[in-house]
Amino acid sequence: MEIDLIFKIAGLGVVIAVLNMILDKSGKEEYAFFTTLLGVVIVLGIVINLISKLFDNVKVLFRL
Repeated sequence: MEIDLIFKIAGLGVVIAVLNMILDKSGKEEYAFFTTLLGVVIVLGIVINLISKLFDNVKVLFRL
């Protein structure tokens, strides 16, 4: 597993957390919620892509 991926996800989490706090303090809770939701969707997309690659590797390994 690449360490770069972990840093990308952590960096995205930090950016989303800062944006969430800024938007929340300025009274725009709806935008803060959608920003957090967008961050979760992006990370889930990355993780789903990795799981797909894992299943492909398992299929090749066992010649399924």
